Amino acid sequence: MHPARFFSLIMLSCLVSGCSKTPASTSGDLRFPAELTTFSTYEGNPLFAGTGQDTWDHQIRERGYILREEDGYHLWYTGYNTARGSQMSLGYATSTDGIVWTRYGDRPIFDRTWTEDMMVVKHDGTYYMFAEGEGDIAHMLTSTDKVTWTEHGSLKVFQTTGEPLSPGPYGTPTVYIKDGIWHLFYERNDEGIWLATSSDLEEWHNVQDTPVLKKGPEPYDMYGVALNQVLKHGDFYYAYYHGTPTEDWSEWNMNVAVSEDLITWEKYPGNPIVEENKSSGILVHDGTRYRLYTLHDRVDLHFSSGAD
Repeated sequence: MHPARFFSLIMLSCLVSGCSKTPASTSGDLRFPAELTTFSTYEGNPLFAGTGQDTWDHQIRERGYILREEDGYHLWYTGYNTARGSQMSLGYATSTDGIVWTRYGDRPIFDRTWTEDMMVVKHDGTYYMFAEGEGDIAHMLTSTDKVTWTEHGSLKVFQTTGEPLSPGPYGTPTVYIKDGIWHLFYERNDEGIWLATSSDLEEWHNVQDTPVLKKGPEPYDMYGVALNQVLKHGDFYYAYYHGTPTEDWSEWNMNVAVSEDLITWEKYPGNPIVEENKSSGILVHDGTRYRLYTLHDRVDLHFSSGAD
């Protein structure tokens, strides 16, 4: 039996029986603590989904994003209604407990440009949103109130040679700020995850012209990968990404990788940490423990099974 499949079976057993240790934590690998790798699924799922009615957000798309602040939880999501057209628009919802959500009005908060697969980071009082536009081209928006957004156009990404990125999509943008430098992780047709950096948000330059995280050869992400979130825990950085084991992309899962420098990544041997098309996940700390929210066409909650 392939090692990755063995660890997947152990993870599935943990989700069913409620065990609190992963194979890596049991073996003493402190880079993969249980609170970051082992989750139990909340019985009240889904927390949030498309209305299923003739509204602009009849359905929702991955990836939504959730931030927890002093006043509660904030969710941005992409809504669409194929009966009305192909436009992907931005919605917003709030929650006091991260479980019961209230939509903000009955219209999108932003629909001037195609906006999907977004993430949000707050920096110096401003919210920066990095999202896919039409054709899976990454673009940036900003806001000071979480509701009113200003479009800043497509990201300008350059290769290490100084030449512009070759034509084609570059999507699922994920940003992490380290020592004043913005780090942009992006995928191209889900073939791999590249990294570019910027000091001014005007130009982004690849740190290398090959992926820092590749699809495969593990079976669970053999046919595609896209990064959802990077966070620091202790001395290490963690990348939460989704992958697919199917050539037609009909199944997706959640995975994690670890790094010391944001460039060299090692995949967790117990991947995937969540399956069954619950992907596009992000971690949110609720003050007591981590929560993993998966946001693949609906919002599901998974509580960390490890002590924090």
